Amino acid sequence: MTKTAVLLVNLGTPNSYQKKDVFRYLIQFLTDRRVITLPFVERNLLVRTVIVPSRFTTSAKYYEEIWTEDGSPLDIYARKTKALLQTSLGNDFVVEYAMRYQSPSLKSTLKKIIKPNISKLVVIPLFPQYASSTTGSIMESVFAQLKGLEVFPSMQFVTHFHDHPKIINAFCDIARKCSYEDYDHILLSFHGLPEKQLVKADLCNHCLKSKNCCKKISDKNHMCYGAQCYATAEKLIEKLKLEKDRYSICFQSRLGKDPWLKPSTSSLIESLPKKGCKKVLVMCPSFVCDCLETLHEVAIEYSTDFKKAGGETLHLMPGLNDHPLFIEALKDLSSPYLSKKAEALSALIPEKNLL
Repeated sequence: MTKTAVLLVNLGTPNSYQKKDVFRYLIQFLTDRRVITLPFVERNLLVRTVIVPSRFTTSAKYYEEIWTEDGSPLDIYARKTKALLQTSLGNDFVVEYAMRYQSPSLKSTLKKIIKPNISKLVVIPLFPQYASSTTGSIMESVFAQLKGLEVFPSMQFVTHFHDHPKIINAFCDIARKCSYEDYDHILLSFHGLPEKQLVKADLCNHCLKSKNCCKKISDKNHMCYGAQCYATAEKLIEKLKLEKDRYSICFQSRLGKDPWLKPSTSSLIESLPKKGCKKVLVMCPSFVCDCLETLHEVAIEYSTDFKKAGGETLHLMPGLNDHPLFIEALKDLSSPYLSKKAEALSALIPEKNLL
């Protein structure tokens, strides 16, 4: 009996917080042509002689601070998500997970997956919003690993799920559990990107032609990372009924001197206490699970900066991690046919007469 393989892919994590492993991870990550978009020689010189040598020791310390007895949080949640999705999908599916950088590698995982009984492969990069440096890099790498196959299974790539109702509902459920109403302000902090990467991915000569071009999604920018971030934020704002003065949309994790998406999370953290916002909740809707960028950058670094600026409390809202609605959303994405079939069958079941 043939089966469908579902491959969940996240960015990656070092194999440990030891300096050598962090060094190896950063080299592989930052020499990706889609991450730092310089020519090959220039990119490698910059990464190998400047960026990584100056960062890997500090990065190793940060990883050590968030590491658990079971390993990297990102890898822990990847394993949990894989197991929960496998249970939800059942025996007609084979669920595996891989990392774009380091272990388990795409190469080894695809070799494990591609067997004669696999008739379909569904690849789900675990990034709600599409970006060339994340989802695009994963797709390119998958194609590269499979190019030698003589027989290809049917393939489906999920390029984004920024507005999937269950993803939005999952984030909102977590916000309610965090009592978001009790905070003075909520930051919807997305991972930042250099503006030039948005322009490079623009196929309609639309990107950054006007000041607010990302704030409304359209036929021209529907695959734009910035536009998808704002679309996600709009859904969350509507669902949580947030007033305009209660939230800000911002972008974190800036690297380098090139212009990045604005406003930056760090700049808002410095300014909010001056406006009387002493208690802030940070939601990170571009991350499906907690990782270095949330657990350290937000929960430790931004929290410290916020207090230095005069704030009292800055809390990180947990990511989707292994939330039941997240698993349900992944099930929908793994097999749209099954989800539609389930909806059709439920529509045929008559409602109980409650009279």
